[in-house]
Amino acid sequence: MQLGVFSISLNVKDIRASKAFYEQLGFAEFGGNLDQNWLIMKNSSTLIGLFQGMFEGNLLTFNPGWDENAQNVDPFDDVRTIQRHLKSQGVALVTEADESSAGPAYITLTDPDGNSILIDQHR
Repeated sequence: MQLGVFSISLNVKDIRASKAFYEQLGFAEFGGNLDQNWLIMKNSSTLIGLFQGMFEGNLLTFNPGWDENAQNVDPFDDVRTIQRHLKSQGVALVTEADESSAGPAYITLTDPDGNSILIDQHR
């Protein structure tokens, strides 16, 4: 099972302060929209998402079908295939993708320590 590129999505209080902080660590703006309170920051192949007021807590995020440059990867495991595999293994999902759909979709789950995981397919 290939989950795709990994990033951490941080729930931040002040996106401008967080952006400045991560720039000091060598991260540069890679995507997103500061005026909409979300940015993707990149340092080499490491990705951090900064999100102000969009969700509670922090998320471990995987993007099936993408690499660390947001470029398509083929072949890739569709999020619905990942969903079926996880369910067959007895993993409880918080949010499920519509099995009858195709293209972009997401699922969410929680690890045994309460960490939220987002598997978010954009294509």
